[in-house]
Amino acid sequence: MPTTTPALIADSATSGFRQGTIERRDLRPDDVRIAIAYAGICHSDIHTVREEWGPAHFPLTVGHEIAGTVVAVGDEVTRHAVGDRVGVGCLVDACGECEPCKDGMEQFCTKPSVGTYNSQGYDGEWTMGGYAREVVVSERMVLRIPDALELDVAAPLLCAGITTYSPLRRWGAGTGRSVAVVGVGGLGHMGVKIGAALGATVTTISRSTAKADDALALGASAHIASSDRAAMRTARGSFDIVLNTVSADIPIEDYVRLLKPGGVVVNVGLPMQPYSVRPGALIGGNKAVAGSQIGGIAETQEMLDFCAEHGLGATIEVVDAADVDAVWDRVVEGDVRYRAVIDTSTLTGG
Repeated sequence: MPTTTPALIADSATSGFRQGTIERRDLRPDDVRIAIAYAGICHSDIHTVREEWGPAHFPLTVGHEIAGTVVAVGDEVTRHAVGDRVGVGCLVDACGECEPCKDGMEQFCTKPSVGTYNSQGYDGEWTMGGYAREVVVSERMVLRIPDALELDVAAPLLCAGITTYSPLRRWGAGTGRSVAVVGVGGLGHMGVKIGAALGATVTTISRSTAKADDALALGASAHIASSDRAAMRTARGSFDIVLNTVSADIPIEDYVRLLKPGGVVVNVGLPMQPYSVRPGALIGGNKAVAGSQIGGIAETQEMLDFCAEHGLGATIEVVDAADVDAVWDRVVEGDVRYRAVIDTSTLTGG
C-alpha cells in the first residue's frame, strides 16, 4: 500500500495552500525514498498552480527543487544508499531508450519525460512535487549532492542552477568571453555566479540600478540599467552571450544589438508574447536568438559538482510552510533575494 506524507496542497488556482497529506507509492525495485529537508520555490510552481500556463490537475502539490536524504531503497538500487545526500529536480521519469535519453537529454524524452509535479506518470498516476516531507523517485532521476554544499542552498540548484548552467556551458561561457545576464532574480543571480566561476566577464542588466551592488557582490563586473538608453547604446556590440532570465516581455532587438558578431541571446525566461526580431538584425553579425530549458541528469550532476567545487550555492531565505502563500506573492513582486526555500520540517500534515 502507498504511504502518506505531510504536504502543502492546492485545491484550485485560487485556493492557496492547506496542510494535509499526500500518497507516495511503495518502493519499486529501482526506487529511492527521500526524506525532504528543503524544497525551493520556483516561479514555475506559481505559474502552474495559478494556471497561467494552462489547466492544472488538482489537488496539487508542487516543488521541483528538492534536497534531502535517502531513507530507503528498492532491492535493485545501486546508485544510492540510505543516508546519502541527494536531490531531485524537474524530472522524475524518462524512458531511457529514445534518442534524446541516450544523448543525456532526458528532458526531451519522446515518450515523453515525466515532470516532478502536475504530470501524468507512465503508471497513469499524477505526480506530486516536493512541498512535502518525503518523495519516492526512480534512482535514475536522483542526483548526488556533494558534501561541500549545504542542503538548503543546494535545493534551488536543481532548477535555477541547471537552467543557467546549461546554456552558459553550451554557448561557451569562459575565460575571455563576455556575458550579460538580464534580470537579477532567482535565475539571474545563479547565472551571475556560474558565469563568473566559468571565467567569463559578467555584466548584469535590469530595469534600474537598485540591484547593482548585489550584482557586483554576486560576481558581476558591471551593471546596466535597461531604462538608461545611453548606457544601452554604449553597450552595443559588447557581449558574446546575453542570458535573458526574465519572463517579462522585452524588446528583443535591443538585446540583439548588445551582441558581438557571432553572439547569441539565450532565453530561459518564458514571456507569453512572441518576440519580434527582423532577420536583418541577426544576419548583420551572424547573431542568434536561442532558447534553453533545463539539462539532462548527467549535466545536472555536472552542475552540482561544479557548484560544490567553486563554493556556489543559491542565495536564499528559508521560510516556514505556513508562510508560503505570502512568500509566493513576494516572489511575484520580486521581493525575494534571491530564492525562497521551504524548511519542510515545518509541515504538520494538517
